[in-house]
Amino acid sequence: MTKRIRVILLFLVLAAAAAGGWWWLQQNRQDNGALVLYGNVDIREVQLAFRQPGRVREMLFDEGDAVLAGTLLAALDKQPFEDTLAAAEADVQVAQAEADKLHKGLRPQEITQARAALNRARASQNEAERQLRRQSDLLPSGASTQQIVDAARAARDQAVASVQAETAALSQATEGFRSEDIAAGEARLASAQAMLAQARTALADTELLAPSDGTIIARVREPGSMVASQSTVYSLSLDRPIYVRAYVGEPDLGRIAPGTAVRVKSDSSDKIYRGQIGFISPRAEFTPKTVETTDLRTDLVYRLRVVIEDEDADAALRQGMPVTVEVDARPVSDLRTKAS
Repeated sequence: MTKRIRVILLFLVLAAAAAGGWWWLQQNRQDNGALVLYGNVDIREVQLAFRQPGRVREMLFDEGDAVLAGTLLAALDKQPFEDTLAAAEADVQVAQAEADKLHKGLRPQEITQARAALNRARASQNEAERQLRRQSDLLPSGASTQQIVDAARAARDQAVASVQAETAALSQATEGFRSEDIAAGEARLASAQAMLAQARTALADTELLAPSDGTIIARVREPGSMVASQSTVYSLSLDRPIYVRAYVGEPDLGRIAPGTAVRVKSDSSDKIYRGQIGFISPRAEFTPKTVETTDLRTDLVYRLRVVIEDEDADAALRQGMPVTVEVDARPVSDLRTKAS
């Protein structure tokens, strides 16, 4: 009797194992050979912030509002940035004037003055040389002294030096400024122009624009708030693209590939969304607890990303929503045959 009971129990265990295996296959493969995966909707979010610090002047949208790409969402007080821009524009004008002066050189009147100064210096030199010759001629007769002659020679030397200085000044006035001075002036102008461009960029950054179509899911700041640079003021959920994060077991990994067409269904509607596999992770991982699947939690799976086609994507697919992914996957042998 005991042996018979053992046989019956063994039969029941085997039957239960067979039923469990059949149920698992039914859950993961439909009659038409489709591979069934489980995952969650993954919608990208953007944390929107100003690049400049300042006082918030206005917040134009609330949570739940739909916005289009390029829409003005918020703005800072522009007055400090406009003042900085005006100062930068004035600096550019000053630097431009200095650069123009260096390129043009001295005015004709200044060149005329330099030439007249040279003529005066030459006249003084001629007079000094005449006085030196006269005092030198009177020295033998005693009508002049050596001290007077030395003073006349010193005056002549000073006159010669003055002529040389005025000659150099006239040459500089005629030739214009040195190339090094002109290069320095151009560098100062370029620096002022760069500061002006930076001021214009800062003024433009006082307006926060929507980077793409989406829905406001969080309004973090209010008008009058002081915000630091890169401090979040809105959270935006993007309308496009919509992804599905799903996982596939190692035995079925060979049945799919990037670009494989899929069908996505949710529990909230009967609509079937079309998409394709866009990415398959090369690294294995444990099944996340958030994935609704019948596999054991300890099984290793590979993460994949499904891209929902734009014409099918709609607001019914929400962040984190569990979905079922059906893949018309071919057997591994078919993929291997094509690859060979």
